[in-house]
Amino acid sequence: MGTIVGVAEELSLRERKKRETRQRIADVAMGLFMLRGFEKVTVADVAEAADVSVNTVFNYFPTKEDLFFDRQDAAVQSLGRVVADRRPGESAVRAVRRDFHAALDERDWRYGITGGSPDFSRMVNESPALVARMRQMGDLREEYLARVLAEETDAGPDDPTPRLVAAQLVALTRVVAGEFLRRRLAGESLQTVLPPVRAAADRGFDLVESGVGAYAVKDPPPA
Repeated sequence: MGTIVGVAEELSLRERKKRETRQRIADVAMGLFMLRGFEKVTVADVAEAADVSVNTVFNYFPTKEDLFFDRQDAAVQSLGRVVADRRPGESAVRAVRRDFHAALDERDWRYGITGGSPDFSRMVNESPALVARMRQMGDLREEYLARVLAEETDAGPDDPTPRLVAAQLVALTRVVAGEFLRRRLAGESLQTVLPPVRAAADRGFDLVESGVGAYAVKDPPPA
């Protein structure tokens, strides 16, 4: 038993060290990107600043774009996870609406509505490679959400409804995030922007709910 516990603890320590190394490399990379711009920083620059080898960087991040979007997996899966974890009696739209408002209250990054969004957006728009990756992530986010909706509703492969609903929800959050960014880039403060952005989101959710608000309602647990 002692040997098994010791091996488990060693594996846990290794995993923690890997996560810490990955995060340190990503943090160093983002600092360099913000200082010099994405296109002017090489993977070798990141490796030198993080005090690791270039091969180590590539072990954690296959491309330089992966270094920039180090949380891309979480971003792609976020809406799908919200729907999968929705409350009993809660529809897919209602779950996303609740989570969106929670993200605004918590100033969480998952919908792109944060204090650092303008700087992040400027860096993306300055790089064709990052613009392309951002678009790809949006497509993957929609595909992932559609798969979750199909699983949650037992939809058949020929049923387009999960894809239609996923497209509406992803478009809604993208447009509202774009409105937030437009206002911030125009010079409005974070506190000034949040109320109209929240109102715009509610108008959007109202419209979507009027059409698919009863879709994918989670069954309550058995009595």
